[in-house]
Amino acid sequence: MKKTYTTYRSSAFVDVSMESFFDKYELRQLNNLELLARQVVEGFIIGLHKSPFHGFSVEFAEHRLYNPGDSTKNVDWKVYARTDKLFVKKYEEETNLRCQILLDVSSSMNFPEVSTDKYTDLNKLRWAALGAASLMNLLRRQRDAFGLAIYDSEVRTQTGCKSSTSHYRLLLSYIEKYVMSQERGRTSSVAEALHRIADSIHKRSLVMIFSDMFQDDYEQEELFSALQHLKYNKHEVVVFHVVDKSKEIDFEFENRPYELIDLESGEKVRLQAHQIKDKYTKKVKAYVDSVKSKCMQYRIDFVECDIQKGYEQVLQAYLIKRGKMST
Repeated sequence: MKKTYTTYRSSAFVDVSMESFFDKYELRQLNNLELLARQVVEGFIIGLHKSPFHGFSVEFAEHRLYNPGDSTKNVDWKVYARTDKLFVKKYEEETNLRCQILLDVSSSMNFPEVSTDKYTDLNKLRWAALGAASLMNLLRRQRDAFGLAIYDSEVRTQTGCKSSTSHYRLLLSYIEKYVMSQERGRTSSVAEALHRIADSIHKRSLVMIFSDMFQDDYEQEELFSALQHLKYNKHEVVVFHVVDKSKEIDFEFENRPYELIDLESGEKVRLQAHQIKDKYTKKVKAYVDSVKSKCMQYRIDFVECDIQKGYEQVLQAYLIKRGKMST
């Protein structure tokens, strides 16, 4: 008898529709990732009220004399007008923190399948894309350097770390290339990608991973080995486990027939939802618990991200890690 549950790779439940998360930001379509990321970050900052994180705002500290070769962008021209001398503004928070953001663009991240010509519906990839863009926006505000790695079965794009506005916009363009795609058949190899990226990051960095982390049973040990590789190289690592919790974890479907389609392999199975719910939820829970346990063992932060919720936990995770790495 054919199995009645899919593999750990996410499946498309073809008749499921979702209320748009983006309506909360009063945007009916997202064709400007930079604009929406700015709205998310500004809303987060307002929500903090008085920030408990030292150095959250990059504030002026003092002047120092301009030295030949210094950048002119921080020259205080008002002081120059009064004194005819060049002074450079110094800020309280000038850090060498480097952050590498990893974005899984395998086909399983396209769950649930949504329209390709508008951005009013939400899937895991779109949620993760905005999360990554919001992190980069906050990093840029804090003058931290950031880079981006996009991967599925291999590393598709990887950049160095910079803090400039032009670099930020370039990385957004890389994300946007994938974010509207509904291409099936892009398999994932999280472990192989993490190994390659770990080998390429030569300076201690903060590594933030956006992925559903769904792997077949035989691939789990390779995944754990890749996470350990990142920690062995002294990086601080945060895993954002991006899922549609109600469907992929809790399997909340009406008791009627469905056709499930594996977005990576194309495998199809027809079933009655309640016939497999208990078996499915137990197996998925066991898998997620094993990943959590390994992350705890390797001192990796594991953040559960439901795409029906907001981004506060993503930005908070960055600030907490940043505070630890800056001390």
